[in-house]
Amino acid sequence: MQVDSLSSSTVTTTSSAKSSSASLAGSYQSFLTLLLKQLEVQDPTNPVDTAQYTSQLVQLSSLEQQMSMSDKLDELTSAVQALGTGSSALGYLGRTVTAEGDTTALQNGAANWEYSLNSEAASVTLTVRDEDGAIVYQDSGATGQGSHSFTWDGTGRDGAVHTSGTYSLTVTALDSSKAAIATETRIKGTVTSVDTSGTSAALGIGDVSVPADDVLSLS
Repeated sequence: MQVDSLSSSTVTTTSSAKSSSASLAGSYQSFLTLLLKQLEVQDPTNPVDTAQYTSQLVQLSSLEQQMSMSDKLDELTSAVQALGTGSSALGYLGRTVTAEGDTTALQNGAANWEYSLNSEAASVTLTVRDEDGAIVYQDSGATGQGSHSFTWDGTGRDGAVHTSGTYSLTVTALDSSKAAIATETRIKGTVTSVDTSGTSAALGIGDVSVPADDVLSLS
């Protein structure tokens, strides 16, 4: 899901510009073909009137100028689009976002997730791993169908207190017959940086990079 300030009108403008450019190119090629054909088949004893030929050359030059202007308009439109995407992404700074994914950063002594169960579960196990894949925390979770929030305060199962780093959550849900239940995991955190150098903006939640397209909600 993409969250930015670009509206459908921007896309329409880009599409129109490309269509206009293609139309001009087609007109130019057709005009040039007809002009050359006219010169090829003209009667040597009755050539094209000089004034008429000059007028046709002027029209050809005018088409060339329009094509050049259309190309520059395309470049300008692309630049405005890129600027719009970057500007809207900067609005995420300092805001709390919920996004698709299972890996987030420990911020202010806590890491926050949401998870959803497709159906009622008999048991749910929440497992937090560090960036090396080692289990640092494990506990049972809410078993009802639907969405649930989970916050880890950085205290490991060995009693050690973690104050920074990135952590991932695995949700294991089983029904009464021990069959696995489908789950979805989302992260929740404060945006501390924005990177607009790529084709789409990336939001930084601590050391975790999240594509802006993966943002589900903003608060």
